[in-house]
Amino acid sequence: MSRKRKTGLALLNPRGARAALVPPSAPAARVRPAAPAAVDLLAALTVLAAVALLAALTLASCGGSRGDALQRVKSSGVLRVGTDATYPPFETIDPETGQLAGFDVDLVRALAARLGARAEFVVVPFDGIIPGLKSGKYDLVVSAMTITPERARQVRFTRPYVIAGQSVATRADDASISGAKDLAGRKVGCQLGTTGELEAKKITNAQVVSFDAIGSAFRDLENGNLDAVIADTPTARIFIRDHPGIRLAGDPLTREEFGMAVRPQDAPLAEALDQGLEALRQGGEVARVEAKWGVSSGP
Repeated sequence: MSRKRKTGLALLNPRGARAALVPPSAPAARVRPAAPAAVDLLAALTVLAAVALLAALTLASCGGSRGDALQRVKSSGVLRVGTDATYPPFETIDPETGQLAGFDVDLVRALAARLGARAEFVVVPFDGIIPGLKSGKYDLVVSAMTITPERARQVRFTRPYVIAGQSVATRADDASISGAKDLAGRKVGCQLGTTGELEAKKITNAQVVSFDAIGSAFRDLENGNLDAVIADTPTARIFIRDHPGIRLAGDPLTREEFGMAVRPQDAPLAEALDQGLEALRQGGEVARVEAKWGVSSGP
C-alpha cells in the first residue's frame, strides 16, 4: 500500500542568510501558498507512480512477461502444478501413503524431469483452479481438464494428452436407467465446475447435485441418495472396479480431450511441454503410465 507524502514549501536564501531588509514604508512581502489543486495533483501523481511500480513488481513475480515461466522453471528447478486431488485415476490422495498419486501426477513428474525440474503440486478445488493459475499461484494446471472454448479464452492449452468422455453411472440393481434419456426428472450427481456438470444440466427437469469431490457423488449414488452420476468414463470405471454395485449406463455422452493449461503469455512453456510429451510417447513412458492407471491417451 502506498502512502501519500506530505508536501510543503520552504524558501531558503542561497547562502542561508536572512533576506535583505526592506524599507519600513514598503509592505512586507508575502509568500503565496501553493494552490490546493496543485498539491493534490502532486499527491495523486505520487500515488499513481507507487501503484504502477507495485503492479510491475507483482507482474514480474507472477511470471507475467512472455517466456518468464519457462525460464523460471529452468533456473529454479521447480515446476509448480495446480491440481484437484479428488479425481482418480488422474489425481488423488493415496490412502496408504497420504501422497498424491495418479496418471496426471506420474505424467507431469516425467515432464518436469525433462525440463530439469521437479514437480511441486498445489492442491486446489477444481472450480478455483483457473483463477489460481491466472493469479500466478502455479505455472501449470494438470487436472483431467477438458479443453473447451470457454476455458481456452482464459488459458493456453497444450496439445491433448488424453481422449475421454462423460458417462452415466447408476446402481447395478436399477434397471430403469439405460442412459441419459432416462434421467429426466431424476436426481443426478456430478462434480462442481466440470463438463459432467454441464451435461447434467442439459437433462430435462433433472435435479442436479454438484459436489466438490466426485467420490462424494458416487458414495451418495451407492447409498441411494442419487439416481445417477455423470463423470469422465475412466473415473467412473475406477469406482465401478472397486464398487460392483455401480454400473455404466449406455454409451459415453461426449468425446472430450484433456489438456494441460498455462497462462496465455506462457506459450514457450506450453511448447516445451508439448515437445516433452511427444518425447515421452516415443520413449514408451506414456504407455507405461497408461498401463499402470488404466487410462488410454488415444481415441
